[in-house]
Amino acid sequence: MGDTQTDKSASPVTGHERIRAYLQTLDGSPGVYRMLDVEGRVLYVGKARHLKKRVSNYANPRGHTVRIARMIHQTASMMFLTTKTETDALLLEQNLIKQLKPHYNVLLRDDKSFPSILLAKTHRFAQIKKHRGRKGEAGSYFGPFASAGAVNRVLNQLQKIFLLRNCSDSVFNSRTRACLLYQIKRCSGPCVDHISEADYARLVLDAEQFLAGKSTKVQTELAAQMQLASDEMEFERAASLRDRIKALTQVQQVQGINPQSVSEADVIALHMEGGQACVQVFFIRANQNWGNKDFYPRTGAGADEAEVLEAFVGQFYDNKLPPRLILLSHPIENDDLMQDALSQKAGRKVGITVPMRGEKAELVEGAARNARESLARRMAETATQGKLLKGLAEAFELDGVPKRIEVYDNSHISGAHAVGAMIVAGPEGYIKSQYRKFNIKGEDITAGDDFGMMKEVLGRRFKRLLKEDPERKGDNWPDLLLIDGGAGQVSAVAEIMREYGVEDIEMIGVAKGEDRDAGKEEFHRRGKRPFALRHNDPVLYFVQRMRDEVHRFAIGTHRAKRAKAMGATPLDGVPGVGAARKRALLAYFGSAKAVSRAGLEDLKKVDGISNRLAETLYDFFHDKA
Repeated sequence: MGDTQTDKSASPVTGHERIRAYLQTLDGSPGVYRMLDVEGRVLYVGKARHLKKRVSNYANPRGHTVRIARMIHQTASMMFLTTKTETDALLLEQNLIKQLKPHYNVLLRDDKSFPSILLAKTHRFAQIKKHRGRKGEAGSYFGPFASAGAVNRVLNQLQKIFLLRNCSDSVFNSRTRACLLYQIKRCSGPCVDHISEADYARLVLDAEQFLAGKSTKVQTELAAQMQLASDEMEFERAASLRDRIKALTQVQQVQGINPQSVSEADVIALHMEGGQACVQVFFIRANQNWGNKDFYPRTGAGADEAEVLEAFVGQFYDNKLPPRLILLSHPIENDDLMQDALSQKAGRKVGITVPMRGEKAELVEGAARNARESLARRMAETATQGKLLKGLAEAFELDGVPKRIEVYDNSHISGAHAVGAMIVAGPEGYIKSQYRKFNIKGEDITAGDDFGMMKEVLGRRFKRLLKEDPERKGDNWPDLLLIDGGAGQVSAVAEIMREYGVEDIEMIGVAKGEDRDAGKEEFHRRGKRPFALRHNDPVLYFVQRMRDEVHRFAIGTHRAKRAKAMGATPLDGVPGVGAARKRALLAYFGSAKAVSRAGLEDLKKVDGISNRLAETLYDFFHDKA
């Protein structure tokens, strides 16, 4: 890659004339360019096969769309980075767009990884479970699925069909009798030898065949086994096999679309209306529909369909492995370039096509219909949300309609397992990808010190904001804070905001009335008397819903933290004490607490505990006392 070029002069000249000045410094290399405004903010990131030709187009005052003309008019400087190939330029362009979020670029705003199903084979009895992230564990991976809910539904049915264990290795190794899942016929009970290793391996193979698209073969084999059991008058076994076949059929019915001619593809359809866009992605794997998800990319102040869809594809597969085939609803300008880039990323050929007839075209039409309906619902919800935000601004006499509201709450039991929670709401409703949880770390915070917890949470939040975006150029800065609490909480938060120099952000405390009934909330603002809204005010319901949402998120986070802590024991931290020795100690003493109180001689009596390990155990708990 070549060197970055930039003009650091203080010239106020913008537009075609300013862009024309760069032509003499450019050649025909491929690369990426950035257009910046007078304040140095990146307006647009683009790629070019021939940088000089592309920039000369911008230098021409005629022949541009309204969007491009507006962008050119605001351009005060440009930056360039040359690359070896245009494919490299495409990959670099998408990375920079995601990093810089320029105003005139199409931007995919929700880009999380998708879950898969993993048949983990690190144990002689394979475990089936949900997986997200890097594929570092040995086993067979099947995915992606559109959502965690889609994975959970399939896993639930697979347990009924194939009776595979979902417990962790440590739980499996500690079992002395079959768990509830075995009793309700969701597991074959390998932990207590209710099934041989060979028979269990056959179940694993059946599950792999089903997830690989060979469901008909699995169903035929189960039907043959059921008939054989019935002929031999093993009616209980025949009934069990019948239930497994029924569960298998239910999975196929839930999937709905199961194309015969498409074994592996992502179906991507775009619908645009009123300056907004919705992209629907359907995941087809092993001739099965593994769910769909909608996305609402930012349209870059008016990009056309080809540009929106091309940008979406490039950014969507930035952190995902593309399938062998991508079916699109609209053509993109650089389909050959995108195919090369994705094939290079996947290490195999990736095809991109816009089907016009047959089953592939029907799949795209179905995705396009979903995109159209999803966008219509979203636009209706956005209109309602806009009215509520405007009403909120009027009711609380805010300087303007808030675009980003952050709502905070804490959750704990007598100070234990304390967590802070933040949710985000805006013109498009709740922005769940922006939710954050905070494990309370302050050692000086006493049990139940809600003020101290809130101070730590907001301190960490604003410290990070000031570090990442001190000039507030991005869209992660809130313009309104909602705090669950009254005058005391508002004063505590105001003190934090003064400390960090962000006193210009509006803040509202929401406190229950004297009888703590919903609908009689009091609202507190700095320097103003508390007040209430009328009982049937839509703004009141709006605030209540936001407060309930942050409370739900905080409670869920707290419960997860508490459950994790409850699953741990003091023995987990003792060097040299693994699962087997832990079981021996708990079996001998009855509880971890009793182990911690045991004398050295008693510890030496436990099977598997050497004299040296007994001394380690004794010293470990003695030091903690």
